[in-house]
Amino acid sequence: MATRSVRRVVSSVTAALLLTSAATMAQVALPEVTGPIPPVGSPGTDVTRNYPQMASAPNFDLESRGYVEEEFFFGGAATRYQTSSTSDGEVISTGHPYKSRLLVRRPRDAAKFNGIVIVEWMNVTPGYNFDVHWILSREYLTREGYAWVGVSAQRVGVQGSPNGLTSWSPVRYASLDVTAGGQITNDSLSYDIFSQAGQAIRKSSNLDVLGGHRPHLLLAVGASQSATFLTRYYNSIQPLHQVFDGFLLAVGGGPFRTDLKTKLLRINSEVEIVGNQARFRQPDTNVFRSWEMAGASHLDYWFVMFRNGIQSRDALGTPTFTCGLEPLSHVDNKYVMNAGYKQLADWVRFNRPPSIAQPIELTSVSPTVIPRDQNGLVLGGIRLAAVDVPIATNTGANTGPAFCTLYGSHTPFPASKLAQLYPSHADYVQAVKHVTQRNVREGFVLQEDAKEIIEKANNSAVGTTSPLPIP
Repeated sequence: MATRSVRRVVSSVTAALLLTSAATMAQVALPEVTGPIPPVGSPGTDVTRNYPQMASAPNFDLESRGYVEEEFFFGGAATRYQTSSTSDGEVISTGHPYKSRLLVRRPRDAAKFNGIVIVEWMNVTPGYNFDVHWILSREYLTREGYAWVGVSAQRVGVQGSPNGLTSWSPVRYASLDVTAGGQITNDSLSYDIFSQAGQAIRKSSNLDVLGGHRPHLLLAVGASQSATFLTRYYNSIQPLHQVFDGFLLAVGGGPFRTDLKTKLLRINSEVEIVGNQARFRQPDTNVFRSWEMAGASHLDYWFVMFRNGIQSRDALGTPTFTCGLEPLSHVDNKYVMNAGYKQLADWVRFNRPPSIAQPIELTSVSPTVIPRDQNGLVLGGIRLAAVDVPIATNTGANTGPAFCTLYGSHTPFPASKLAQLYPSHADYVQAVKHVTQRNVREGFVLQEDAKEIIEKANNSAVGTTSPLPIP
């Protein structure tokens, strides 16, 4: 059930934000929206793929959670911008035609909607539209009544690869184009396309994409490559357009301008620190917070297992897991991400700053040198029970082809070491409870998620004579 604070009537702070947005968004063109575009076939069975790429059902049941999924096309004329890390965006040219898509997942009934829309810049690193934030936090977002909108803003995701929308399903997506007819292929239109998507969500367009629900806050989110694009957007375009009320960037992004007023939370895994992301560290301020998750990987085990089911269903390629170490950390990133959404929303609405997190410890930034304890685990950072009550060495380090360096590693402890650390099952469960309750007090895990973490510990075989199951 959604928390009372999330469902609170819009405060005077939020009302002021809405007035500000209404005044400044006049600069952003209003897109023409069509839809919802009905799916004709079923995911995984329709050879023409006449359904939304990365559709939730049947892999994640939205209906039982009181949610609907709808796809819309939107388009018009976009402005081309030159971005900078230190100044507002410079207009290069205007009037470039485009047409793209929005994928909307929202509560069916207004009573469930908490008024917050998560607007995700879809990641296109694998060559298709990748809803990273949604996959990570889908259970939390639907539990708490958020609306989620995925925006296809970049060329690769729309028409620049074999799995881009127009190639993946010509029957459904042939009319889409974010290159002005092939004239602009460097994604310089993507920033205005993302702004116009925000306009459409705020009901400034001809069609209501939220099914009659009035949005109170729009939070822009993106992960990895999308975090890089949103860094440019935050630095150069947000000051011009003011479409979004706050930003949450994951596993990448930075550096950010320090003279802006829009609040931003960045959540990195250990992978980014291993990969020299520490050079983008900035001190916390009254508009910026940085969290780093100890032992976590860019993409964690639980995330990848779910994503692979949809990837296989939609014939979007086969990942490579032949890495130097067993890949995919078992630190579950969703718990910290969920807390991040809650704290960012409260920061924007009520000026309640997020928790301050200790960074992962380094002895050198150039080159990056990370000290580790006797279990191979980093020091510092946000430390979930998977790190502070370890049954394996989870890290952000790995080697090998393809995306191995993003997968981190997971090396289970031998049975003898587990027996030494946790003489009984009760010892293990009590240790998990202690760390998880500390995480809740510090603001890095939500109470509802803490129950799940402790329940998993209770149901585990750690501290018993039974062998540990393979996840």
